[in-house]
Amino acid sequence: MSEEILINATPTEARVAVIENGMVQEVHIERRSQYSCVGNVYLGKVSRVLPGMQAAFVDIGLERTAFLHASDIARQDVEAEVDVEIQPDMPVAVEQSEQRITELLHQGQQILVQVIKDPISNKGARLTTQISIPSRFLVLLPKAHNIGVSMRIEDGDERERLRQLISEELNNGVDAGADDFGFILRTNAEGVERQPLADDMDYLRKVWANIQQRISSAGPADCVYEDLSLPLRALRDFMHAGVEKVRIDDVSIYEHVGQFARQFMAGWLDRLEYYRGQRPIFDLYAVDDEIESALNPTTSLKSGGYLIIEQTEAMSTIDVNTGGFVGYRNLEETVYKTNLEATQSIARQLRLRNLSGIIIIDFIDMQDEQHQQQVLATLERALENDHARTSVNGFSELGLVEMTRKRTTDSLANRLCEPCPTCAGQGLIKSAETVCSEILREIVRAVQQFDALELRVLAATAVVDRIREEHSAAIAELEESLGKHIRFQSDDQYPQEQFDVVLL
Repeated sequence: MSEEILINATPTEARVAVIENGMVQEVHIERRSQYSCVGNVYLGKVSRVLPGMQAAFVDIGLERTAFLHASDIARQDVEAEVDVEIQPDMPVAVEQSEQRITELLHQGQQILVQVIKDPISNKGARLTTQISIPSRFLVLLPKAHNIGVSMRIEDGDERERLRQLISEELNNGVDAGADDFGFILRTNAEGVERQPLADDMDYLRKVWANIQQRISSAGPADCVYEDLSLPLRALRDFMHAGVEKVRIDDVSIYEHVGQFARQFMAGWLDRLEYYRGQRPIFDLYAVDDEIESALNPTTSLKSGGYLIIEQTEAMSTIDVNTGGFVGYRNLEETVYKTNLEATQSIARQLRLRNLSGIIIIDFIDMQDEQHQQQVLATLERALENDHARTSVNGFSELGLVEMTRKRTTDSLANRLCEPCPTCAGQGLIKSAETVCSEILREIVRAVQQFDALELRVLAATAVVDRIREEHSAAIAELEESLGKHIRFQSDDQYPQEQFDVVLL
């Protein structure tokens, strides 16, 4: 599988696209006005403790106070056989504390915290005290004392080799504070020799020393560690042996990335390329077209079927349909083939749209249980390349597949779009007929409460036209019964649901 990474930079934003076999798989966007704070470490101040929620609100200098749950406080050391895949923006999964929040925190207390989820919608950032600092091959765990290996490194001999290398480096005594560190070997560490791992360890120790130095002079809500910018994170997190090129269209970013590569991944320096083409870099693989399509709820399948993808506050839902696909020998075979094709598209759309949290997939009903298992297995294989942690729970009694995907930042749609001012984000507006009925009721209510010789109704053109064309007789009856003259005035500035009844 061939891969490329495209980095597009403008004065207002940086964008990264991950291309696999000529298809866009992921798009990451970082805007100056929408800066992500995931991975940043703050000296927070507890502003409020909530015993009933086993949580606290912590001031870290953002617009809204951040949320810290008791389960993310006072972790135990990571055990030697930890089998977790550490993402750059993911805290280590450890045994949860059962202590009450009031035993752990008090109002006004200063505490070192790390952001694990950006503020999303009306929710503040999610915090943890389980600090983890990632590098190219490792994740440093202050005070952890142990060594873990990514679960995606499956070969037992390789796991033991890597663990032994880190153990030997820790026992070398080069750093007096080495015993205060634990490490997780990331997936990228597979096949890496001793020196690059030692260099990473040295880098992380320096980062932690710098953090401690900044803590000593920091005030409440100060940031003491800031994660890398998006172009550098892309190189750190997405670069591997299968990536053939990293194309960058901004010379200053290219030089900055080059400096980072020379320091941490000199062996792949020749894969960096400054893009000088006449066409915009994202036009090489129609990335902007893919982004536009990802904002549409409907995604077509090559066979003629399609997906309907809808995102809500609580969960995302995916509905699979055969559409124009008339299929094979019988209905069961047609349904099975459509569902198999849908698994590949679903895995790609989850990454492209950055959907996360609870995800419900409504595959077309299959009677054959073996077909169900094969569809599940195909979906899980398609999700293997996803950088976010996923978990597929299988078919429920209702025939739905329930899964989760690790949430750290907003989805693509939430990052690029805002709620519709007409429907307030509901996706629906009242029909013109419904608004007409509301106007008639409001006229009666206004006349009963206030004295007036005449009433004027201001409303959207579609509503006024409907009243004049279909409700003229009702208006005439209303004027006669009320003894008032009613005039209607259309205004293109009014949304369809809005109207005003003015007494004259």
